[in-house]
Parts: sequence; C-alpha cells; structure tokens
Amino acid sequence: MIRQSGSYRQRLFTFLSSRAHVNTNLSLSRIILLMELLSSWIKVKLFHKSPAVSVGVDVQVESLDAISEVDMDFTMTLYLRHYWKDTRLAFKSNNNLSMTFDGRLVKKIWVPDMFFVHSKRSFTHDTTTDNVMLRVYPDGKVLYSLRVTVTSMCSMDLSRFPLDTQTCSLEIESYAYTDDDLMLYWKKGNRSLNTDEKISLSQFLIQEFHTTTKLAFYSSTGWYNRLYINFTLRRHVFFFLLQTYFPATLMVMLSWVSFWIDRRAVPARVPLGITTVLTMSTIITGVNASMPRVSYIKAVDIYLWVSFVFVFLSVIEYAAVNYLSTLQERKERALRERMPCTCGLAHPGTMSASYSEVDANTSGNYDSMPRNGVKRERMLVQLMENDQVTGHVSSSTYSSAAIDTHAIDKYSRVMFPGSYILFNFIYWSIYS
Repeated sequence: MIRQSGSYRQRLFTFLSSRAHVNTNLSLSRIILLMELLSSWIKVKLFHKSPAVSVGVDVQVESLDAISEVDMDFTMTLYLRHYWKDTRLAFKSNNNLSMTFDGRLVKKIWVPDMFFVHSKRSFTHDTTTDNVMLRVYPDGKVLYSLRVTVTSMCSMDLSRFPLDTQTCSLEIESYAYTDDDLMLYWKKGNRSLNTDEKISLSQFLIQEFHTTTKLAFYSSTGWYNRLYINFTLRRHVFFFLLQTYFPATLMVMLSWVSFWIDRRAVPARVPLGITTVLTMSTIITGVNASMPRVSYIKAVDIYLWVSFVFVFLSVIEYAAVNYLSTLQERKERALRERMPCTCGLAHPGTMSASYSEVDANTSGNYDSMPRNGVKRERMLVQLMENDQVTGHVSSSTYSSAAIDTHAIDKYSRVMFPGSYILFNFIYWSIYS
C-alpha cells in the first residue's frame, strides 16, 4: 500500500496561501506553479514508511520478429501489463466502474520503473499516439499497459548447428527498487504469458513458452526480483538439407566417378577432381560467411570438412595411381630393352603406338585397353618364364616390377562409398 498524502498537500497549500498575504514576493502565479508541482507528489512512492509494493505482471506476445545467429539476439513485440494498488488514486463511484486514461496521466502518477535486462534496443510504439493505457478502479487498483518492441541478447550454443535447439529469455526487472521496496511476480503464474497463434518463424519452430521468477543480486545495490519469459526454438533443417548437405553429398559422389575412368585419361580425371574440390571449398565458405566466428566446431563444419576430405582423397588416389602406373611402365620398358627377342610381340614403341590407336578409335571406351595390356603382360611373363634356361631375365624380376594399378581403383570403388555411408550413419545418429 502507498501512503496517502492529500492531507499533507492541503496543509501545505493553506500554509502557502497564508504566506502569500504576508510576503508580497510570493505571488499567486508562483503559488499555482508550486501546486502543480505538488500535484505530482503522487508520482513518488514513500518506501521508507510503507511495505513493499506488490506489482503483478502479465504479457501478451504479439510477434517474434527475428532471430540472429550472427548478432546473438532476438526481437520481440509484446503487450506489457502491470497491476498494483495505489489508494491515493481511489475515488467514489456509484456504479463501481473504472476510468481509463491515455499516456498523459502516466506522467503524473507513480508507475513501476521496469526495464529489460540485456536488451540492446527497445521502444514504446507511438503510432498514431503513444501506445500506453492506464485504467484506475474505484478501490485504487491500477492497470498499466504498454506496447513495446525490444531487441535482447540470446546466448546461443551453435555446436549442433543446424540441428540445434535454442532457448532464449526476455528478462524484466525494476531498475531502482529492490525486493524490499517492490515485489514483482507473475499475476497468474505460467498463465500470465499469452502468445498469438499466428506467431511463426521461417527458420525455427517455436516449441514452448513459459515463465519463471528469480532473484538477481548486485553487489552495490542489493537483491531484485526478476521475471523471465523463456521460449524454446527448434531450427528447421530442411533448408540446410537443400542448400548445404545435399550439394556436399553430390560433390562427394561426383568425385567417385573418377574411379571408373581409365587411369590414362588424365584430361578427364584431373579436372573432375579439381572441380569437386573447388566446389566443396565454395560451399564451406558460403556457410561460414553467414555464421558468427565462434571458436568451436559446429555440426555442419564436421559434415562439410569430412566431405571435403573424401573429395580430396579421391584426387590423391588418382595421383597415386598415375604415379605407380608411370613406375610400372618404366620398369616394363627397361625389361623389354634387356630381352634378346620378343618372339613376335610388337616393339615397345609399336606397343605404345597401339595404345594411342585404341584411344583414338574406341571413342573413349577405355575398358578394352587394360584387357589388351594385361594379355600382353601375361604373354610377356610366360615367354620370360620359358626363357629362364637362357638366363637372360628371371620371372621373379618381372613379377616384382609388375604392379596392378587397376586394383587400386577397384578397391576405391568400394571403400570410398562404404566409408562415406558409414560416416553418414554415425553423423545422423548423433545429431538427429
């Protein structure tokens, strides 16, 4: 309850009036000005002589406008309503009806000094007039309502982004009055928070709204009642599946195509590997450009970087195959040069030419070349084994020189997809 001061103002007015007859310097206009100032005495709460004022609060959330991961904040528009009792505003009424006023009377009476903790920006709407309403009941009960838009901080944990769930809070507190002077509470408990059914966000699903009350301590001023509006948001993942996960998966699968292209088709395999690597780099850069620079790894980072490693390893695989093929050809050439007779086989130079003819005449069908090459190598091994008696070249020497580079591609066709499928199974089991 707030102490009445009407009798005090009346006595002071009598005193000032009597002083006006004695002191001519105190004119009537100055007395009127002093009375206007004294009329705002009701704006002050005399806390040192009265118990704590109980102020009930309820909120109607009109919209949840934006959630920003970069700025770590959210914007909310709400109707903030306060309920308390001030007997100085009591009046006689035969029909017990309340009186409603606009924002002009608010400047003349005491109202709770609420503010939003951790807010970055906030304002009261003023179109077409100040969106403030004051309703006074005959027994002195007061309803004070205003429409506010506030941008407040929300500490987000993005370690599971974009498969994350975020919990944000809007905190309301008295700026000057401690819990000894002002007791804030939710008027109807959790039912004090109402939301518009049309509230929706493009990237989030609003799972829950609820209220809590806690005490906040400041070392220099004391304890304060603090009201919390908590809401839980779950991110829609479909957008990121289309824009990030699906393109990354396609790039990894595209890199596997090189395993089915002949190792001698350098102009086909090298650009394919470089293209997939650059595309993965572009996807990673695009995702990070729209995210805050956090110091921990996000779930999307794990997926993209593992995909990048798979694409990069496919390029390294071809580099290894090409290098081993070159070594094998050099050793075969050296062995042929040491043979006294090729027994009707084409000369190494002719054999090389035959590969070129196959390349040109088969219109990119490289499957026949390895078979012909393998047959020639097997024939060469058999001839060299039959020639062991002459002592020219031993079969063990040629066997050690022969490297089946086709087996590397064959194993890669199975190992790369199998490993990536296993990674996806583990990834979505953990984060989904």
